[in-house]
Amino acid sequence: MQEFIRARSPEQKEQRLSQIKDVVKHQFASHPYHEITLTTIAEELGWSRANLYKYVSTKEEIFLLLTADECSAYYDALLTALPIGCEFSIPTIAEVWAGIANAHKEFFRLSDLLSTIIETNVTVERLKDFKRCYYDCLAKMQERLPQIMSLERDAVEPLMLAIYYHAIGYVNGFCSNPLVAEALEQLNIQRPQIDFRSEMGDFISMCLTHYIE
Repeated sequence: MQEFIRARSPEQKEQRLSQIKDVVKHQFASHPYHEITLTTIAEELGWSRANLYKYVSTKEEIFLLLTADECSAYYDALLTALPIGCEFSIPTIAEVWAGIANAHKEFFRLSDLLSTIIETNVTVERLKDFKRCYYDCLAKMQERLPQIMSLERDAVEPLMLAIYYHAIGYVNGFCSNPLVAEALEQLNIQRPQIDFRSEMGDFISMCLTHYIE
């Protein structure tokens, strides 16, 4: 086991949390959620569980931090790709947005666990930080989207949520569960091949048309 040196400054604490998140992200890429535990995380870090507890109390806290990072990255990408004055058409906005959704599938994969699992086993303080992050991102979109298309501010959140939940359904319904794949194979049922980016582009275009009209 590697020697553990406890963080003494806020910067060192952030570095330790970054290490923890990197390990969980790595494990989540190849293991189902229920197989990831504080023990598997500590082992990959080369720490004891007691040392891991100095930074997090539950694995859900780590997943909440990961989701917050992915949420910020997704919204930042949207804001960068849809600048003020871009004058994009609805089809172009939909295409750009679908490309960003495709590049941030991990956000939607994590979000599938958010309300039912992750948010049920963290502290209120952790939740406050996460919700603050989300609503700050949403506020930026509520300011930006009406500036680049004929969209009312009140329509932005319903639009974002429609796209969000649709993306979660596609990412997690067709991509990830090996048990489902095995069951369908035994039933001789062919799973449809889904082009996530194309499907999202069509759906986003439909949503934009609906909320603009």
